[in-house]
Amino acid sequence: MKLFTVLKNIWSIKELRQRILFTLGLLLVYRVGTFVVLPGVVPAALDKATQNRGSNDLLGLINVFTGGAFDNAAIFALGVMPYITASIIVQLLGFAVPYFQRLQTKEGESGRKQINQITRLLTVAITLVQGGGYLQLIRSTPGAVSPDIPDGLFWFTNIIILTAGTVFCMWLGERITDKGIGNGTSLIIQAGIIARLPQAFVFEFQKLFGDNKLLLFFVEMAFFFLIVLATILVIQGVRRIPIQFAKRMVGRSGGSMPAASARDYLPLKVNSAGVMPIIFAQALMFLPATAYQYVAGSQANTGRIHMFSDIYSLGYNVAFFTLIVVCTYVYTALMINPTNYAEYLKRNNAFVPGVKPGEATSDYIDNIMTRITLPGAVFLGILGIMPSIAATFGINQQFALFFGGTTLLIMVGVALDTLQVIESYLLTQKYDGLIKSGRIQGRASQGLQVGQPQ
Repeated sequence: MKLFTVLKNIWSIKELRQRILFTLGLLLVYRVGTFVVLPGVVPAALDKATQNRGSNDLLGLINVFTGGAFDNAAIFALGVMPYITASIIVQLLGFAVPYFQRLQTKEGESGRKQINQITRLLTVAITLVQGGGYLQLIRSTPGAVSPDIPDGLFWFTNIIILTAGTVFCMWLGERITDKGIGNGTSLIIQAGIIARLPQAFVFEFQKLFGDNKLLLFFVEMAFFFLIVLATILVIQGVRRIPIQFAKRMVGRSGGSMPAASARDYLPLKVNSAGVMPIIFAQALMFLPATAYQYVAGSQANTGRIHMFSDIYSLGYNVAFFTLIVVCTYVYTALMINPTNYAEYLKRNNAFVPGVKPGEATSDYIDNIMTRITLPGAVFLGILGIMPSIAATFGINQQFALFFGGTTLLIMVGVALDTLQVIESYLLTQKYDGLIKSGRIQGRASQGLQVGQPQ
């Protein structure tokens, strides 16, 4: 009954209802585009070529993020991945290049507009490069391109179509963010990931049901549920550092009284880096696999390289886990600057009780961040290798991919962000929230600003 009451309250809010319908409509447009095949491509030949490819390699992972559009050779084959790549590049430039630092921190709204424009232009450039590589992949597949279309015409038309498709997906994401609900780009990626989940779910059920191991299926679902719960806890986990604002005098000069000092807290996230460490570590792990493809023809040293291209090998998992932990510390150090926190508190006449302002406060925050980042980094490392662990225990590769890694982090994180927006509308209209106690916390509401008063 509680669920139906919440759904009724959501539907009764006109603005929220319109935003949800608008979001679903644009996501439907995106899903339709993932089935529109590029001109000159033979889908049957592509299906035959992709049947023998596991979902654990780079191409299979991209296919999951695009909701199957990559293997379909659809007009949205690259999806919003070039846009994500461009955004990451611009963000990293903001840490190293003074010009981008100024745009991100000091230029205000005009700086953000310039950053967005640079990101869009970089997206087009990246799409042209990736689109060329993707078309070359299609051309290398036997029978995938119709012999009736000239080679030059195939390249020219499809590189334009792929670029236009990526730009259109980027535009859909921006429209969802502006007039829909939640972050549009994240929702598009989540829509592609979730589109593959029912197929993997049904395949695993049919496999275990046919082997008379239905009880094992429920054990797997219970284990998957526990992993999701643990992911939510880590995403929402924060360490609250109590802060106190200096007392101020109130009243007239003759009888002024010290006012009670305001109490607040500084929230530091257990996982400030989000999904980025896994993405960076995954990109680095693909380098040995790429090298293996070039030297596989010779027998020299291929055994060690092949070990790092097999996600089920011990060497791959140890290296991947280590890279995730290291990348988590590096990215957290880039994202969280204790000196900025100390300067912020000093400017606002606030301090951490028992800690001197300035450098002492910066060192105090840095020590806390170092300690709380360790469990977050270890959890991300375990989550990163969890799909291979699940596959080792007999879970099919398609379903095992949802037991961890970027897929699970994106699904859980985007779901929390969207539910937080919905709950804000409900509370604004004096309705009950989505949960009985507390409030849903999204990723963007933690760790980057001073929290609410206690």
